[in-house]
Amino acid sequence: MRGKDKPIYVTKPYLPPLKEFLPYLEQIWNSKILTNDGPFLKQFEKELSEYLDVPYITVVVNGTSALGIAIKCLEIDGEVITTPYSFAATTQALLWENIKPIFVDIEPDSCTIDPGKIEQSITKKITAILPVHVYGYPCKIEQIKEIADRYKIKTIYDAAHAFGVKYKGKSITSYGDLSILSFHATKVFNTFEGGAIICHDPETKKKLDAFRNFGYYNRQGVIQRGINAKMNEFQAALGILQLNYVDEIIARLKKLYSLYTDKLSYLSGISLFRPPIETEWNYSYFPVFINENIYGCSRDVLMGRLTDNGIHCRKYFNPLIPYFDLFKNYTKRKENLKTALRKSDEVLCLPMYPGLNEEDIDRIVSLLCQK
Repeated sequence: MRGKDKPIYVTKPYLPPLKEFLPYLEQIWNSKILTNDGPFLKQFEKELSEYLDVPYITVVVNGTSALGIAIKCLEIDGEVITTPYSFAATTQALLWENIKPIFVDIEPDSCTIDPGKIEQSITKKITAILPVHVYGYPCKIEQIKEIADRYKIKTIYDAAHAFGVKYKGKSITSYGDLSILSFHATKVFNTFEGGAIICHDPETKKKLDAFRNFGYYNRQGVIQRGINAKMNEFQAALGILQLNYVDEIIARLKKLYSLYTDKLSYLSGISLFRPPIETEWNYSYFPVFINENIYGCSRDVLMGRLTDNGIHCRKYFNPLIPYFDLFKNYTKRKENLKTALRKSDEVLCLPMYPGLNEEDIDRIVSLLCQK
């Protein structure tokens, strides 16, 4: 059993049994193929596309590279509508391509971008929409598609939180012109670091593959611009092995989610994030929202209490992206982000990972119940 003074972190990566990974390492050592579209990478892409039930997928070194390549592939420029309520990498990918982010507000229940605010913000300079499936919760996909089609602009979905999520029976990554995934160590599915871009046709797949490899494509030489974003064989091998466990991991997270909700549902002043309808969710985060007036103390005071007792949580996402110095000049009227500001001031992500147990959750909940 975990001692009461032992820290509980907001997340811990799942790693499969080391003995199962060793044969992959032996194959890599024997073949001396470490990178450059090796056999494990090809196998990983094939098995990953089958698992996600998507036609074409290009794996890369990390999720931020996936976003940057997706932007390049669709030749996006000018201005792009996106959410202020995300990790900074979403907007960093735009700035890296000299694209101006246009931040619009979010919906209160899902924390995803508000389609109504999207349409209000479209100008002749807008070339794309970059929504985020926050905490794996699907954006209003149909409404966003209708807007994008009507204004003839592209859509790239940041699905970094949404591995394994299905909406109306389809992988969440099936939507949009492109979708990207992150396989960072903090994600429900990890390859140490890593990411992927999902597309819908072989020509786009060819372009994406070339973008990750200096613009080279097979024996055709350099066919376009490119960078080095190749996933190495160690990451790919781990990905192959992790696919054997990801359903078990998600099932475990679902049980932990139920434990949390059973114990917290009747605690006044704390709002829980509810599973979306028509969706097979991955339960990879457990955000709660603290109403100071009802709960009796602020989110920050609560976080301090938890931290003092060895419980490490995260204000995920606070501050909002436009409030970082790097991005503050891109939002002239922050009063238009009222919902995002409120959620950012209230949110606290509690520990959530497969190794968590009921004793850990009881310890966390007991601290939340103190007033």
